[in-house]
Amino acid sequence: MTSLVSDEARAWIGRSAPPQTIEIHRSDIQKYAIATEQRAAKYLNGDEAPHMFLFGALKPLVPISELGPDGITKDPFVPEVPLKRVMAGGTEMAFHRPIVAGDVLTAIRTLSEITEKQGSTGPLIFITYALKVENAKGELVLEEKQTRIMR
Repeated sequence: MTSLVSDEARAWIGRSAPPQTIEIHRSDIQKYAIATEQRAAKYLNGDEAPHMFLFGALKPLVPISELGPDGITKDPFVPEVPLKRVMAGGTEMAFHRPIVAGDVLTAIRTLSEITEKQGSTGPLIFITYALKVENAKGELVLEEKQTRIMR
């Protein structure tokens, strides 16, 4: 069976995107807490960020014209593969310490795996990323494993 994933795409395994650094502001935590209907005072006061806060905080701010039809920005850190439809394949998160106002966080995303499978409606390519987030002291804040399915 011929592989759908080229050697060039497989060469991405182990490659990391440029580090992304963000400063966490109390008002950003508060806005997120209100928007997601949090009830805990520590979130509403902006003292600590709810767990999913980083999901949006790490997304780039772009003009609406640069969003795809699904409302999501195009990710430049994807190897060229013949299957183009992107679906969420799951996320596993390990939280090591709370995110608090004033934190300066650095996130590094590494492409860790590319696999092919045969689905009931045709071939699938699974692309897995490892995300590691540390604070300015070098302390691990979050580890995440993200899988995208291409079909």
